[in-house]
Amino acid sequence: MSIKRKISILGTGNVGASIAYNLTLSGICSEILLVDINKEKAEGEALDLSQCAAVVPSVKVRNGEYEDVVGSDIIVVTFGIARKPGQSRLDLAKVNVGILKSVMPTVAKYAPDALYVIVSNPVDVLTYTTLKCTNLKPNQVIGTGTLLDSNRLVQSIAGYCKVDASNVNAYVFGEHGDSCMAPWSLCTVGGYKLKDYCKNIMKVDEATIDAELETLYSEMVKAGAKVIKAKGATYYAIAASAVSLIKALCSDTHTILPLSTLLNGEYGAKDLCTGVPCMVGANGVEKVIEIPITDDEKKVFDEKIASLNATFDALEIRN
Repeated sequence: MSIKRKISILGTGNVGASIAYNLTLSGICSEILLVDINKEKAEGEALDLSQCAAVVPSVKVRNGEYEDVVGSDIIVVTFGIARKPGQSRLDLAKVNVGILKSVMPTVAKYAPDALYVIVSNPVDVLTYTTLKCTNLKPNQVIGTGTLLDSNRLVQSIAGYCKVDASNVNAYVFGEHGDSCMAPWSLCTVGGYKLKDYCKNIMKVDEATIDAELETLYSEMVKAGAKVIKAKGATYYAIAASAVSLIKALCSDTHTILPLSTLLNGEYGAKDLCTGVPCMVGANGVEKVIEIPITDDEKKVFDEKIASLNATFDALEIRN
């Protein structure tokens, strides 16, 4: 049975192009549309990907305009500017919020029934802004949230425990980047609670386990900056993370992933978007999964939510 599924990607920079390439190889869609203010760049990416046709699953790749998103099943948002030297995080957010507000109402008008995957940063702010400046429903708008952070944490834990990453389950909560938090009580290795695995299987001195985990968390938080310092930007890992989300949406697997979604009381947060475990399927976010965490972890997460609330207030995006 042939797949009739259209995915549009807004922005053909490193991240958008990497997502398009990953999708071209995946075979999960029949059409990929690339849209960018730099029309020549979008055309070049589409042409390059089209020339993979002989060796990849059948898919039509083309470039176009915002009105061409009509009929899209999923729209991936990757546009925006990168942070410049000396630019504050808040100033960057203001610029990207302005860009998004100028584009998304038009896009949503042409594709009101699509699912929207927000990859652009700051992802929590832009996921919320997309909801506020369009008539889209909360289940339709999904930020990649802490999906990449969680994948990085899984990698760090797997390396530390000397096991395959498939044996590790871990979630990162909160805001993507430096302001996230890792609830260690939810981390497991081969079914063991992480701390129990360290103690009973690895024979780590119980007195040093917390310090070891703090090192793993620090490695995860610094991972992106390390890549940026070495090669100028991060894009393969976030592209793979975004496509894992897209696959879950397309296949209706009811997968639980740490994503940015609108919270209205869950985890004590209200009227903001941030990264928490969400069940996703063909209709987008089906439900927020409230997993019990320890009192100490809840206190840390409350502090992260308060910080994000302050950012939302400073940006005046709730008005």
